[in-house]
Amino acid sequence: MTRYTIALLTALLLGATTSFAESRQFELTIEEVELDVAPGFSAKVWGFNGQVPGPLLHVKEGDELEVTVQNNSTLNHTVHWHGVYQTNTWPQDGVPDLTQRGIEPGDSFTYKFVVDKPGTLWYHCHVNVSEHVGLRGMWGPLIVDPKDPIPVEKTVTKDAILMFSGWNSEVADEYGTGGKPGEVINYFSINGKSFPMTHPLQVQEGDVVRLRLIGASIPTSFHTHGHDMLITHKDGLPLKQPIEADVVALQPGERYDVIMKMDNPGLWMTHDHIEHHTTNNGKDHGGSMLVIEYQDVERPEWYMWKDYEVERDFYMIESMAKPHGLHDIEAFKGHAPDAGRRPRRPVHGR
Repeated sequence: MTRYTIALLTALLLGATTSFAESRQFELTIEEVELDVAPGFSAKVWGFNGQVPGPLLHVKEGDELEVTVQNNSTLNHTVHWHGVYQTNTWPQDGVPDLTQRGIEPGDSFTYKFVVDKPGTLWYHCHVNVSEHVGLRGMWGPLIVDPKDPIPVEKTVTKDAILMFSGWNSEVADEYGTGGKPGEVINYFSINGKSFPMTHPLQVQEGDVVRLRLIGASIPTSFHTHGHDMLITHKDGLPLKQPIEADVVALQPGERYDVIMKMDNPGLWMTHDHIEHHTTNNGKDHGGSMLVIEYQDVERPEWYMWKDYEVERDFYMIESMAKPHGLHDIEAFKGHAPDAGRRPRRPVHGR
């Protein structure tokens, strides 16, 4: 091989590597809104762009991010980019009084860093984490596509995101309270909603679905009916030996990617196997549950979701299929505390 050929190949390889990464500018605001979590229960939250979870940030490994965060709330906050290595950019790590001062009400801060770790990451406030993250919804997904995906990733037809969290109704109406040891968490949610306000995840036979499981604030024991899951990634990185399971346990902060082959048509329950996590303030058949619907399966007359309009982007499947960028999700938006809205309920039967 001649020097010219080697130089040409090197240039092509470097060009391919360079073209993969891009510079991206995003804007996030922190808003004080009220979130409808369960039928009859709402909580005051600090929502990124007024929503819980916060907007989906979908980027590529090696992208240079510039994220300006405007604090429109009454307390100070920061943003920690959980999983990003912050190589040579430690002042962007978002820890108050260590890497930066908190962003005061009315102020803004611009984070600049390279997303140098691929996979399922997330972002969250790092001020008074037990309240701001644990009870006020200050978290969102940061999905980083790898330069070199493993073979099973290339088979995925639907890419879904599930973020698990808990709520304390005793302090839900007052900012600056809660998050203390021994506190009772009495509502449990997926993507900010408790069953039956979690929407069905609709699939077709033959789909290969990746579920990105993110423990935003509570431990979870995620169980699927009728299907096994192939655990392929832990905290963003691929496992050397994927594991098949029908229950996946994750702690707060952990992430697992699981891949499911949709080969068993039906209407299937999926839920947290920590039993009291499937309740709404002690009432059974609520909390951290969702239904997987095969679209070609006939719905019985008594099926609770039979005539309900499904929010198709509730698990961010549609947004994950869009071009890379920041994606607000209308279904996650909060509302002004005096708006007087009521949570939507599914229609039971006709």
